[in-house]
Amino acid sequence: MPRQLPDADVVIVGAGAAGGVAALPLARAGLRVIGLEAGDWLSTRDMAPDELKLGRGLWPPGPQKVNGEIPTTRARAGQAANPGFSHPMMNAVGGTSNHFMAQAWRLNPWDFRVASATRERYGADRIPAGSTVEDWPITYQDLEPFYDAVEYAIGVSGKAGNLQGRIDPEGNVFEGPRRREYPMPPLRVTSFMERMRDAARGLGWNPFLAPAAITSEPYDGRPACVYHGFCLGGGCHVDAKSATSVTTIPRAIETGQFEVVTRAHVTRIDSDAESRARGVTYVRDGEALFQPAAAVLLAGYTYENTRLLLLSTSPRFPMGRSNNGGQVGRHYFSHLQFGGAAALFPFDLETWYGTPGQGVAVDDWADDNFDHGDVDFIGGGTLYVYTERRPMAAAAGMGRWGFQGREWGSGWKAHLIENIDRTSSAYIQRTTLPYAGNVLDLDPTHRDPLGDPVIRITGSYRENERRMSPFVVGKMREWYQAAGAVQVEGSGMVAGAMGVSTHAYGGTRMGDDPATSVVDRFGFSHEVPNLGILGASVMGTSGARNPTLTVQALAWRTAAHLAENWNDIV
Repeated sequence: MPRQLPDADVVIVGAGAAGGVAALPLARAGLRVIGLEAGDWLSTRDMAPDELKLGRGLWPPGPQKVNGEIPTTRARAGQAANPGFSHPMMNAVGGTSNHFMAQAWRLNPWDFRVASATRERYGADRIPAGSTVEDWPITYQDLEPFYDAVEYAIGVSGKAGNLQGRIDPEGNVFEGPRRREYPMPPLRVTSFMERMRDAARGLGWNPFLAPAAITSEPYDGRPACVYHGFCLGGGCHVDAKSATSVTTIPRAIETGQFEVVTRAHVTRIDSDAESRARGVTYVRDGEALFQPAAAVLLAGYTYENTRLLLLSTSPRFPMGRSNNGGQVGRHYFSHLQFGGAAALFPFDLETWYGTPGQGVAVDDWADDNFDHGDVDFIGGGTLYVYTERRPMAAAAGMGRWGFQGREWGSGWKAHLIENIDRTSSAYIQRTTLPYAGNVLDLDPTHRDPLGDPVIRITGSYRENERRMSPFVVGKMREWYQAAGAVQVEGSGMVAGAMGVSTHAYGGTRMGDDPATSVVDRFGFSHEVPNLGILGASVMGTSGARNPTLTVQALAWRTAAHLAENWNDIV
């Protein structure tokens, strides 16, 4: 039997980007909150800008839980699932907010009502066949106050394009209205960024400096970014990146109401005879422990949230917690991020160091920002170029660009020296939709070190994504050429199968109808009313956006709802 610990008001499973945000409003409300984190604390010493070290991964001491439960993948039902080779996420206090690109996007208003907006503008037959997409139960306006709260709590740099309805062409003219300006101005502009911005304007497009969860000036006791580089896949050695480990989590701990327990591997959600969650069981240093709580919040990654629900069976929930309706694992999709474009310029770009959050974006071809009447897809992509370049990664990823010799020797070395600072790779995020056959379930064969099944991903991109991608990549090609590129590579062709992704959505979708969703509009289970779920697993659409800021805004909203309605929920 697990050893029972003292009661808590709330237990949060995961102290990363989502759980680390939710802890702050709960602790400020006076609730006693325990955060269970599978990883450990990182220090600025762990974040040293060392490319050799980062190539081996930014890991705290000890084994990574996620690397023992890497999902298996297959394109469709009936196929054998292949074991995964790596997991893109990490276990640590602050989670992946320690080492992500720090893009801090809001979704556009269209993203919350894709189904109805598409039907209204183009007709019902434009919803892709087999897609289970439905409108969110909330709107952009519902979430806007929580976007604002997170931007100011963690510190986001940027320029508003729509300030209470007033459009500013220096910002993103397509964004939804925001109540106030960003906490800090955008990160600094480089000559390459200026070139790309001028080229986009020459095309009649609307470029803007992208928002970043990085300090552009001193903020809340943290210094401004020093643009040292090694930001992608690494942490910040001066704490300029706005990870929850240096923002909301320390402030929650300062209230005296929040405690983080590290190296805690949660294995099950426990419920009482009335189907209410009563806590979680976890393993720490080989000992099984039970943390009782009046409310439980799952704040792992999409795969972990879904897996923990499916593993937590009981007589009342034979298919897993909150799964009597059979919706856990449904409506899965992962962001279409690959199939981009790269360019070669006839001059040096001077993009060494910097940060991937320091870039120029174009939204003209994202979401429904353009008329889709003459194309055979819905949605689109955000075009983005950034500044970070690391020596070893740049050399290892160097393209041939017409070079005819072997990829070694004096000829190749000369090719590297001449062109290594003349290339740019665009980062293009594109709309991806959920489909009926794309699901997460427990793999019948592969298990983690504790003997539990890992998640099996069954998923593939469909015609909508395959048609959209070449169109969007074609726009990126046009932008590069306008900026002076002499060669552009990349067709936008899309492979079928979805792999393990850093941008994974669905599995515990939010909705008003229990027949098509797992949680309600506030993120609480339809079947287990004191069980909340945080993360991209509740999102019904992806937009052309990094999900992190939306995940954090949703987490704040769920936590605030719990605190304000405590007696009704627990």
